[in-house]
Amino acid sequence: MHVDESVLTAAIERLSSAGCVAAAEEAVELLAAVTDELTLESWIARREQGEPLAWITGTTRFCGLTAFVDAGVYEPRIQSEELANRAAGLLPTHGRAVDLCTGAGVIAAYLQSAVPTATVIGVDVDPRAAACARRNGVPTLVGDLAAPIRAGAFDVVTAVAPYVPTDAIRLLPADVQRYEPRVALDGGDDGLDLVRRVITAAHRLLRPGGWLVTEIGGEQFEDLQPTLADSGFDLVTPWYDDEGDLRGISVSHSGILNV
Repeated sequence: MHVDESVLTAAIERLSSAGCVAAAEEAVELLAAVTDELTLESWIARREQGEPLAWITGTTRFCGLTAFVDAGVYEPRIQSEELANRAAGLLPTHGRAVDLCTGAGVIAAYLQSAVPTATVIGVDVDPRAAACARRNGVPTLVGDLAAPIRAGAFDVVTAVAPYVPTDAIRLLPADVQRYEPRVALDGGDDGLDLVRRVITAAHRLLRPGGWLVTEIGGEQFEDLQPTLADSGFDLVTPWYDDEGDLRGISVSHSGILNV
């Protein structure tokens, strides 16, 4: 659809009034994907109600790649690009990686792109998410974390598991609460129910010298110390965003480190 400056300006104003933080960027993305004015009006109205942008356009950009995001599947966050880049740097040329809680499969798809000679698979408990990941070219199993996978087979395990404490769900933006799948957000009382299980699963899945790269936040690094110790992970590298907030950890076993 041909778009003049007034259409773009009007779209930005409407999205901004609806509370979209990145209104200009979102308006450009909507206009680039839309084919006619009626569809544009529908899309802007849906976004004004808080529906995730990726559900509206059907795609998102992640680490420079375009990926499908089906309605009902957790919308990938740009903050997770740091995890993907760190994991790609740890994945051997002919290595194997598994992305737990893969969602739309964007992290796994990026690993495939960054290390094309490696083998990368995804796992998700939600059949809808697994189907979306397959659309993005990621061989994906439906299952509960490591349940369907052979032990000791991987060099890298990645995961963006839900890590928001249950009581903090109410503090998330209203549109996130309204639309995003709760199973992808709610991490239990302290936000770490599934993350602890990811750590235990990674201990079983990783080869000697392998790495787990997972997202966490807040004060959760300290809370995870007992679980990390019980799983033998004593080489731990946290990373932080530009505001100094914890975003995730990379962990391995110092006694068998081989990277």
